[in-house]
Amino acid sequence: MPITPEEPSHRDYAITTRLGVGSTGRRLQLCTNHFNVSLGLPDVVFYQYTVSITTGDGENVQGKGISRKIIGQLYKTYSSDLDGKRLAFDGEKTLCTVGPLPRNDFDFQVILEGSFSKRDCGLSGGGTPSGSSKRSKLSFLPRSYRVQIHFSAKVPLKSVLVTQRGVDTSDNDSQDAVRVLDIVLRQQAAERGCLLVRQAFFHNDMNSVDVGGGVIGIRGFRSSFRPIHEGLSLNIDVSTTMVLKPGPVIEFLKANQNVELPRQIDWIKASKMLKHLRVKASHRNMEFKIIGLSAKPCNQQLFSMKIKDGECEGQTKEITVYEYFKQTYTEPTYSAYLPCLDVGKPDRPNYLPLEFCSLVSLQRYTKPLSVRQRALLVEKSRQKPLERIKALNDAMDTYCYDKDPFLAGSGISIEKQMSLAEGRVLNPPMLKFGKNEDFLPSNGRWNFNKKMVLEPRAIKNWAIVNFSFPCDSSHISRELISCGMSKGIEIDRPFALVEEDPQSKNLGAVKRVEKMIAKMKSKFPVDPPQFILCVLPERKNSDIYGPWKKVCLTEAGINTQCICPIKISDQYLTNVLLKINSKLGGINSLLGMECSSNVPLINKIPTLILGMDVSHGSPGRADVPSVAAVVGSKNWPLISRYRAAVRSQSPKLEMIDSLFQPVDDPVNGDNGIMNELFVEFFKTSNARKPKQIIIFRDGVSESQFNQVLNIEVDQIIKAYQRLGETDVPKFTVIVAQKRHHTKLFQAKGHENVPAGTVVDTKIVHPTNYDFYMCAHAGIIGTSRPAHYHVLLDEIGFSPDELQNLIHSLSYVNQRSTTATSIVAPVRYAHLAAAQFAQFTKFEDVSEEKVPELPRLHERVESNMFFC
Repeated sequence: MPITPEEPSHRDYAITTRLGVGSTGRRLQLCTNHFNVSLGLPDVVFYQYTVSITTGDGENVQGKGISRKIIGQLYKTYSSDLDGKRLAFDGEKTLCTVGPLPRNDFDFQVILEGSFSKRDCGLSGGGTPSGSSKRSKLSFLPRSYRVQIHFSAKVPLKSVLVTQRGVDTSDNDSQDAVRVLDIVLRQQAAERGCLLVRQAFFHNDMNSVDVGGGVIGIRGFRSSFRPIHEGLSLNIDVSTTMVLKPGPVIEFLKANQNVELPRQIDWIKASKMLKHLRVKASHRNMEFKIIGLSAKPCNQQLFSMKIKDGECEGQTKEITVYEYFKQTYTEPTYSAYLPCLDVGKPDRPNYLPLEFCSLVSLQRYTKPLSVRQRALLVEKSRQKPLERIKALNDAMDTYCYDKDPFLAGSGISIEKQMSLAEGRVLNPPMLKFGKNEDFLPSNGRWNFNKKMVLEPRAIKNWAIVNFSFPCDSSHISRELISCGMSKGIEIDRPFALVEEDPQSKNLGAVKRVEKMIAKMKSKFPVDPPQFILCVLPERKNSDIYGPWKKVCLTEAGINTQCICPIKISDQYLTNVLLKINSKLGGINSLLGMECSSNVPLINKIPTLILGMDVSHGSPGRADVPSVAAVVGSKNWPLISRYRAAVRSQSPKLEMIDSLFQPVDDPVNGDNGIMNELFVEFFKTSNARKPKQIIIFRDGVSESQFNQVLNIEVDQIIKAYQRLGETDVPKFTVIVAQKRHHTKLFQAKGHENVPAGTVVDTKIVHPTNYDFYMCAHAGIIGTSRPAHYHVLLDEIGFSPDELQNLIHSLSYVNQRSTTATSIVAPVRYAHLAAAQFAQFTKFEDVSEEKVPELPRLHERVESNMFFC
């Protein structure tokens, strides 16, 4: 049940401030993609105004492009009325100046030459193809707009600095000043004709990666001002966005549908794909927006055309689009037999033959990429540290940010060199393997060569099922048994090798799984198997994965591991066995300090560690329910074992609303996520209840930090107190972010930073408690550190204790032989949410009610099924 504002909260939490910095570890000089900003005129005050732009008949002007043109023309026309002050405009309703305008309110009339209104753009009456002289005259007539400007607020520039000097100020003031500066950056990019995607910009001459399907990835830059401990910085990073490949529409459609000939195109799919895209027509050298396709081919599609001369002048006649273009421009060739593009209005179509039209550049592609497209994008857009540094330095030279008149007028200057920061490289934790072997990882990596797993689980009663992948299942079983023996895992021969019936291959995924389950049951003994190894037909994103996992985990209660063994090697089988052993309740390795019960501040007081994440539907699927997953540690004082609880919630809702669920029937009802995890902790920790709770929260932005503290923590307290406890545990709440834009490089050699690098000075927040940690080793491309924000620390970790705990939690992922870039509880929560999201992939979504996810079967609910 969602927590409503009217319900009293047990505590009103405030975000903690930094109390100190860490000191352990080897010192290392670093450079970062932050460029220091100097404020030559710190007393400058920005004045913010609200802008309203309407047409002559009172309609609001829509579209940032036309709005920017209007404000640009306003500045040219009325500069003297504005005291010559430079304007920073966001393209919507906000305009800023350095110092005040002469008056608080203005009402201007702006004439824009050669403009296209939304009504006129690309249209002509009566279904006539564009090209008549009447349309041309209408389109280029000057258009009048009314622009009203009203004062709204003062924003002092020095608000970005005063927090660091200990002056009490509203964080909103600081954010407002940064927003003004970011508006200037976006305006700069818009004036250069760039595609803007939030704070990133892209233009035509940037590097591109063709990923197939008529889609290319273009590389641009993301730039934003950030308040940091040392003042203010400009953070610039390389960014990539997907756009449609510009060029002839017919070539795009063939690539998009992966066909060779125009006659093979599926025109229903084509119509959906092309809708709202912009094309340039070669016969008029003008742009139009597509609204659909004609019902008939070009040589059959009729429209009414007015006769211009002769005895019948003024009358209309029916003519095909083909004949019109043949008579007026050029005879269409291959497109005579294809549908036309409709670039008109629903009630006034306007047809263009396909071969006259080309997609214009910089049109975003927002649909999900295929597995192959994603792989190509990652492979081709990867940059080594030295390449990225060069790209960023070149961007600083090219774009001359501080030469902008608005920024110059604010007294802002930006250094051309990357800022330096001091990092510390933490020592890796000791790991414990089987046969009491201790091992110290090197640069965040280790392996299981000549090593045994710490606590193996024998695989006695198991089977292999194969969904038509061309392989020898018997050979796989023999190799797995042999590999298991070398790792200390006893594996019997499988009691059944079940091959999919050939006639099932062409069925839908759900049906194929049903057929396989039915066939399997005929081979089962009385009890279901302990474990099933499932061979999938495709390596990644197989449609069978979700339905198969759903049946096994929620209905049959069987642990299962999916593979697609394109190449069988000892390393591949070892990785598979690590996952299997974890799912069956085994332990592959532990931290040395876990084995000796020596985890600081945790080993003496029962402590629950939570990892929390929410998975949302892919782009273009706003109706898909979000999936919230929370993993909780068990077997205290261990910090390597976890159980997951998963629930669905409203689409795109980021705050988890099912942590606490008050119900009338506590036996059969859903008591919420935390009830499951508290009970599991109690059962596995010698009947102890947690007195301390450490929360790692993924996927939330800075604007949502207070909601984490006052909505989610509040639910956890309610769930705890319903267990009969009157006291409240101590909380430490940490947000883990990967989607940020700070990069770290070694100052000498410009290489990736070593595993275990932490930065908690200079480029961090002026007052809040945050730090960057790169626990993993960057082998390919440029490594991205995790950004940890400590929102609350009632437990009282010192900076060194907390950073070492987080570093250690990056080494406990049971399915990995490397330190992970984010702590294991967060990674586990992400995996659990993603796996459950696959369960509903083929189900219809009700718009009225969020469907509940199926619950895990009792035989597997406590296992690490997400490994």
